[in-house]
Amino acid sequence: MTTIVIATNNVNKAKEYREIMQSVGVKVKTLADFSHDFEINENGNTFEENALIKAQTVVNLTSLPVIADDSGLVVDALDGEPGIHSARYAGDHDDTANNHKLLQKLIDVPAKNRTAHFNTTLVALKPNGQKLVVNGRLDGLILTEPHGQNGFGYDPLFYVPQLQKTLAELTSTQKNEISHRGRAMKKLMEQFEEWWRQS
Repeated sequence: MTTIVIATNNVNKAKEYREIMQSVGVKVKTLADFSHDFEINENGNTFEENALIKAQTVVNLTSLPVIADDSGLVVDALDGEPGIHSARYAGDHDDTANNHKLLQKLIDVPAKNRTAHFNTTLVALKPNGQKLVVNGRLDGLILTEPHGQNGFGYDPLFYVPQLQKTLAELTSTQKNEISHRGRAMKKLMEQFEEWWRQS
């Protein structure tokens, strides 16, 4: 096995994975590299359930090892919203609309109560059913207006206190070092070679 499929069509996400996977010499493919119609019904109730649904669907169609993730923003003042619905909070993968809806919902919430965290759950799955699950988390605050031009999703609103910047004000390298996905990927890579070698 020299190839792994990342269960995404998101070019930003694919770029992050390629950068990290280069170190172990594993070739990365994404859903865009296949002609299959990947109909993935993410009807789970947790990040892990959704990631596993994605991984299993893609394994079934490609017969290759797969890494799938489910990520989301969890806002304390909104009882965990948008959570597993983060990408489609106000429309299908419409970052501007999602950010606008989040700001509207938090309009009367004072700064100290705008705590939130990003979560990524990664599921690596082989055709033989061997599974590896890791989680990554990044804590921060939701600002009242966007800052920064980098990143995607909620990055311009997500302020990281220890850096005094939003995720959208970081370079992709800086973001990978501290992000929820970066942290989950670090945990994955710590166990990856052992999982990869298992027959």
